[in-house]
Amino acid sequence: MELRRIYAAYDDTGVYVYQAYSPLIAEAALRKGTFSEHFKLDRMTWIKPSFGWILYRCGYAEKPGQEYVLKIKLTHSGFHTILSRSVPSTFESALFANPITWQSAVKQADVRCQWDPDRNLRGGKMERTAIQIGLSGPTVRQYVNEWIVSIEDVTPLARVIGELVKNKRADLPPVPTEHEYPVDDTLHHTLMMS
Repeated sequence: MELRRIYAAYDDTGVYVYQAYSPLIAEAALRKGTFSEHFKLDRMTWIKPSFGWILYRCGYAEKPGQEYVLKIKLTHSGFHTILSRSVPSTFESALFANPITWQSAVKQADVRCQWDPDRNLRGGKMERTAIQIGLSGPTVRQYVNEWIVSIEDVTPLARVIGELVKNKRADLPPVPTEHEYPVDDTLHHTLMMS
């Protein structure tokens, strides 16, 4: 099994996650300091603590509808609540008696999590996995209205890295260091961490 740990940039006041959006959604969020105009509260939104993974996912801010990369700071309590509400997006026999009970849990849950191969800044697969967390229902409303501390536009950095990677340059700019994010034993089990 690949190493399942949450790696993120964080400090005493919060933890950083990333999302990529269209200019309409991103510019409104940057103006307001949280998501507002054009952001659909009735759709699942996915947050990713791995900067390398978001760069890979949005094509260094070049994919249509993902032209902005936002660095969002969440309160630790909000992030912990999100993690504690999560249900895996695939069946895990260590958590659920059978696929039917898992499907029932997925239908009732506001939060889904999945583990994918983490990516370095060049898009290459790493030995560890990265968590992605999908928010919907009351949880996405709390995310928008209660837990966001700040939103920063890191699109220029994403594009500079993308250009350097495309030109096979070795000298990538510095990015925030991601450390293992501590979770308690209950979350360790809920998230099926190794």
